Amino acid sequence: MNAFTIKDLENLSGVKAHTLRIWEQRYQFLKPSRTFTNIRYYSNDELKTILNIALLNKYGFKISHIDKMSPEEINEKILSLTQQDAQKEKVVNELVKYMIELNTEDFAREIDYQIATKGIEKTITQIIFSYMEKIGVLWLTNHINPAQEHLVTNIIRQKLIVGIDRISTPLLSNKTILLFLPEAEYHELGLLFMYYLLKNRGVNVIYLGCNVPLADVGYVVKVKKPDYLYCHITRPGQNFNFDKFMNNISQNFADTPCIISGQLTQNYEKKIHPPVTFKRSITEVMQFISDL
Repeated sequence: MNAFTIKDLENLSGVKAHTLRIWEQRYQFLKPSRTFTNIRYYSNDELKTILNIALLNKYGFKISHIDKMSPEEINEKILSLTQQDAQKEKVVNELVKYMIELNTEDFAREIDYQIATKGIEKTITQIIFSYMEKIGVLWLTNHINPAQEHLVTNIIRQKLIVGIDRISTPLLSNKTILLFLPEAEYHELGLLFMYYLLKNRGVNVIYLGCNVPLADVGYVVKVKKPDYLYCHITRPGQNFNFDKFMNNISQNFADTPCIISGQLTQNYEKKIHPPVTFKRSITEVMQFISDL
C-alpha cells in the first residue's frame, strides 16, 4: 500500500491542505491514519476518494451533498459530468487510479479508447501530458514505485510506436531531424511523441533512441548530415551534467542546430550558447515543427 501525505493529496487533487483538514473534521469520507509522531497519511483508497470528490466539487456539487452519497452515487455523478474539462480530468484521474492499482488492462483499454475517439496527438496533448504532470508529483515525493511507472509508461510507449508505424504521410519537408536522448536518459515518451509529430507532418526523422553516446551521434551526423539535432530531456541519471552536455554539443556540433525540450529546460536560467536552443512548452515545439 502506498502512503500519501496531505501535501500529496493537495498536489494531486488541487484542494488545499487547509480545506482537506476542514473536510476531515466535518465529513466522513476521509479518515487518515497517523504515524507514531501524529502525522497524517492516506491510503490508495483515500487518494482515489479525494480525486473523485474534488472533481465533483469543482464542477458544482456541494461537499455536504457529496458526503451523503454512496460510492456508487459518486461514480454515477462523475459519469454524468458533461463539461469538456471535467471529462478530461475524469480520464486523467482514472489513469492515476489504474496506475496505483497496477491495473494495466484498464489503463491500456482507456488509452485505446481515447486514441480511437481523439487520435494519438490529442490523446497525448490533452490527456497524457496532464497525467504525467500528476505522476511527476508522485515521483518528487517518492510515492510511486518504479514498477508502477514502468508498467504504464511502457503501455503508452507501445501505443506511440504503433501509431508511428501506421503513419503513411509522404515526405512533405526537405528537412531531416535526428532524435536522440543523451547517456543516462531513458525516459523516451517525449522523444517518441516528437517522432510521431514530425513523421505525421512529413518530416524525415532519424531516430537513435535513448542513452546514446555523443560519439555515436557524431558518427550519424557525419554520414547523414541532418538539419537539426533534437533532445527531449526529462529525468536523466544522477551523474548527468546538463551544462557539460550542452558544452559538448556546442564543441562537437557547432554547425548543426540542436533543439532541447523537456523538464530540465523549464527552470534553466544560465545563458544558452549556440547551436543549442530551448523549446520550453508544447506551443514552442509545435511552432518549431510548423516552421520546418
